[in-house]
Amino acid sequence: MVFGSLIANIALLMLIAGAALIIAEAFAPGAHFFVAGTGVFAAGLVGVLIPDAVPDPITLTIMAAVVLITSVGTLYAYRELDLYGGQSKGKTSDSSSLRGKSGRVVERVTPRSGEIKLDEGGFNPYYKARSFDREIEEGEEVIVVDPGGGNVLTVESFEDVQDEIDRELERDAEEKSRETEKED
Repeated sequence: MVFGSLIANIALLMLIAGAALIIAEAFAPGAHFFVAGTGVFAAGLVGVLIPDAVPDPITLTIMAAVVLITSVGTLYAYRELDLYGGQSKGKTSDSSSLRGKSGRVVERVTPRSGEIKLDEGGFNPYYKARSFDREIEEGEEVIVVDPGGGNVLTVESFEDVQDEIDRELERDAEEKSRETEKED
């Protein structure tokens, strides 16, 4: 009988400790306390809800399994949802990391105003943008050429950007057209 009340006390203690860990997550975000807290809280809840008729070793085994399953499930969910940027896919470390990123124009970009949405722009992918010399219409794909301080990006349309490969292809096409003209 004493052991039974001990199990009930352990379950209640786990319930309170789990709730405390979940609350601690608010003060130190990063899913460290939340994952453990969720598992401990769920096990405490299960321990409180299991009837006294169930033998104590089985109750402890069930509670241990609940801690394990709930903690692993919570960790998996956090990684899948990427709430804290788990694999740094959507995070930028500084404004220079925006150079070369691509996106789409959501508000016409001129040398004085405009807005774009970066493909991998982090929590808020919308940025104010400016162009060098021409207007870029909504929906056009752009690339960041100068991130500035990160507040206002300077962008160019993909149509205007040529790399070495594009220039080489253009030269080849011109040479072939000249050769076909000479043959005629």
